[in-house]
Amino acid sequence: MTQVTMTVNGEAVSGDVEGRTLLVEFLREGQGMTGTHVGCDTSQCGACVVHVDGKAVKACAVLALELEGAEVTTIEGMANADGSLGTIQQAFQDHHGLQCGFCTPGMVMSAAALLKDNPSPSEAEIREYLEGNICRCTGYHNIVKAIMAASGQDVSAIAAE
Repeated sequence: MTQVTMTVNGEAVSGDVEGRTLLVEFLREGQGMTGTHVGCDTSQCGACVVHVDGKAVKACAVLALELEGAEVTTIEGMANADGSLGTIQQAFQDHHGLQCGFCTPGMVMSAAALLKDNPSPSEAEIREYLEGNICRCTGYHNIVKAIMAASGQDVSAIAAE
């Protein structure tokens, strides 16, 4: 076992991990942050997306030991300081960009990364960016609408599905 220390959602955390411990396991089992979901274990579905040093990363594809000293943000870190939903989370709720909710944390984290790089993405740009995130329930329409709304774009003319 080796100790790893990183900053998660603004707080220093550490834990003893085996060399094969994935970041998603470290977060869920070691830190109790169960908002990051494990969907496929093969980095195909995107349910485990978190931010590492400001970049979207699939937490099932990176070893915890590789992140010594890194800054990690999980879905738990996306809420406002008072605990209310952050802008993107609220947009997902307002525009029903979720159904079963399993993929939602990864979608929100991917959306945040997209909006950081492209503050006003088109529908096509959003759909292309989300290519690495799988949702089996929604058909993506309302997810795209929610992301456009979170970016401040007028979505009133887009029909709900």
